[in-house]
Amino acid sequence: GAVEACLLHMLKRRAAGFLRTDKVAALFTKVGKTYAVAGDICKKVQELQQQVESRKNQPNGQEPLKRQGSTTSKTPVLTPQAIRHIWVRTALIEKVLDKIVQYIVDNCSKYYEKEALLADPVCGPILASLLVGPCALEYTKLKTADHYWTDPSADELVQRHRIHGVHGRQDSPSKRPALGIRKRHSSGSTSEDRFAASAREYVESLHQNSRTHLLYGKNNVLVQPKDDLEAIPGYLSLHQSADSLTLKWTPNQLMNGTLGDSE
Repeated sequence: GAVEACLLHMLKRRAAGFLRTDKVAALFTKVGKTYAVAGDICKKVQELQQQVESRKNQPNGQEPLKRQGSTTSKTPVLTPQAIRHIWVRTALIEKVLDKIVQYIVDNCSKYYEKEALLADPVCGPILASLLVGPCALEYTKLKTADHYWTDPSADELVQRHRIHGVHGRQDSPSKRPALGIRKRHSSGSTSEDRFAASAREYVESLHQNSRTHLLYGKNNVLVQPKDDLEAIPGYLSLHQSADSLTLKWTPNQLMNGTLGDSE
């Protein structure tokens, strides 16, 4: 939607088409006549639109019957939002949106007024450059309602940060403290049981679940609780819930469930 707003800013009437309501489609079609990359996108979009129309015409949304062994790909299911932005979306997925925008910027006098965003000698090239990153991505899977379960686990995040930070800290341990709780030889006291339950609950909260989402995890973060005490290494984590952000830090000894004689 943001890219379309930039493409439509002060677009010449003859470039947009006098009678066409879809100005983005008119722009892509016109550019496609002189730029082969945009021409390929026009063909792909037309095919997608035909498939969507044929799907609408099927009773109860059923797929048309295909011959056995047919290699025809399944008709894509496009949301109303995807259909609304189908031109920019298709160019993005095909990884050519940046090239098309760059071509439009290089030939802006054909399509835009002098005060247009894409006709600006600074803003136009910047927009094309910003689209290089998104066009380098593979759009193979969108986030769903259960994406918290498919995001990298806390274990993986901690491991990444440990590997990344090992060059910066020579005194980093070769192996990070385990994210598990080792049972102590409890004397049966309520306080120790409460300690074990609290530690276990914290460690479990470091992993992805339906209530909180771990945004960041970093091991061996030093904290000095008092001026006369040495800094203590621990695990720092940032969690996101539905209505808040929570920053947690826990000593490594507590993470391992082995406080020993420490205060």
